[in-house]
Amino acid sequence: MAAQDFNFLLATDSYKRSHCLDSRKKVQYDQLLVITHYKQYPPNVSKIYSYFECRQKKGSQFNEVVFFGLQYLLKKYLTGPVVTEDKIQEAKLFYQMHFKQAVFDEEGWRKVLEKHNGRLPIRIKAVPEGKIIPRGNVLFTVENTDQDFYWLTNYIETMLVQMWYPITVATISREFKKILAKHLKATSGSLEGLELKLHDFGYRGVSSQESAALGGAAHLVNFCGTDTIAGVLMAQRYYGCPMAGFSIPAAEHSTIISWGKNKEKEAFERILDQFLSGPVSVVSDSYDIFNACKHIWGDKLKERVMERSEDSCLVIRPDSGDPAETLIEVIKILGECFGYSLNSMGYKVLPSYLRIIQGDGIDLSSVDQILAKLSDEGWSAENVLFGCGSSLLQKLNRDTLNCAFKCSYVETNGKGMDVCKQPVTDPSKGSKRGRLSLRRNSDGFLETIERGAGKPEEDLLVTVFENGSLLQDYSLDEIRKNALLQDDEPNPNLYNHERELLHNHIISSIH
Repeated sequence: MAAQDFNFLLATDSYKRSHCLDSRKKVQYDQLLVITHYKQYPPNVSKIYSYFECRQKKGSQFNEVVFFGLQYLLKKYLTGPVVTEDKIQEAKLFYQMHFKQAVFDEEGWRKVLEKHNGRLPIRIKAVPEGKIIPRGNVLFTVENTDQDFYWLTNYIETMLVQMWYPITVATISREFKKILAKHLKATSGSLEGLELKLHDFGYRGVSSQESAALGGAAHLVNFCGTDTIAGVLMAQRYYGCPMAGFSIPAAEHSTIISWGKNKEKEAFERILDQFLSGPVSVVSDSYDIFNACKHIWGDKLKERVMERSEDSCLVIRPDSGDPAETLIEVIKILGECFGYSLNSMGYKVLPSYLRIIQGDGIDLSSVDQILAKLSDEGWSAENVLFGCGSSLLQKLNRDTLNCAFKCSYVETNGKGMDVCKQPVTDPSKGSKRGRLSLRRNSDGFLETIERGAGKPEEDLLVTVFENGSLLQDYSLDEIRKNALLQDDEPNPNLYNHERELLHNHIISSIH
């Protein structure tokens, strides 16, 4: 059920207001141009059908996308009775003040309230969440189910286009997973522990609590490591996952420097004393990361570190300098102090009680470069985990994947018509025509069928919302399986939410 305190009538761009005016009332379009630059629908329209896609763009960094987040938007904002008399009156007053003239279609909204009990007469068909879809294909379609409310289809465009954010985060997160899988497989011969290789550090770097929740949950489609609690809670509430993400105790600079520069060793030792079991992460560059690794961890506290077990390993965190150069120097020092073994692929691996997490300066490019340099130096990707903040949740926008919502079909005077936009100045912004379906062709590739020519039995789009009701409720487990890498197999231990103290095995599971 949608949030009761949310007024759906106010959740759209201002220029959409005029779309609510019933053209059958013979409103003069010229008057509306005072309000908006957009012309209005022609008289006697009975259906508007629109779709959402991530446009294909030549030279783009991303060729495919992970579809995720629609279920949250539907559950939170659109499901159930979303139109009430109080909300109509609130919207009427607001738009009178906003436009300084009467443009609000009070009669139309009251008709939604009276005829449909405040539930939206809209149908949304979408690809299943978590599915990997090549750019340029339809991801979901929207149409009105009652001819009196054709204007509703694009009224909700503003909200639905915000799908760009969880789709983009889930896509970027999965691109990280591809890179990590490539290097992990090459240097260890296995993908064990892949789901824990990238940790979400982005909570404090996003624009809002909702961004943290949506972005954090999108990351959890691909990984199980996170510090963004908002994302874990969203997965729990909207995707039926009791515990989607895990973390470990970790030091920050304030807990180190509060001891003073001369007592860095005591600060580190205090952390070891407080967390005798289970993995623990310690930021170690408050002053000199190389000195800390060689003379404190590798000398003064060496025996304390070696006392720890595979299930209680120490994770050292560099947090400044050139990521690749710093990490390589750190791992060399630790290898000299604690030794290493060779895995089945001939790459060096630190003792199981010791690992490194790099969380500064991490993006898709730097992770690939770091792991390539590590392997060049003979080190396995098993030794390292990564944390990512703004590059995962914030350094992106709607144009990262060229997300767009466009009308492709209308019915006027009982006749259907395929429509599209064809800007002469930018062919890449041309839109699709007619009713759309998504199918897998004889070659196994996904393709969008336009002009209503698709066969219903082949259509991969599923009706997820109709007339105010949610018709599909995907679990995060289902979504994760949909998003698996081609060569990746699900690890049931990572998705067993009833196991107690699973966090004790997070780091050790990468060994």
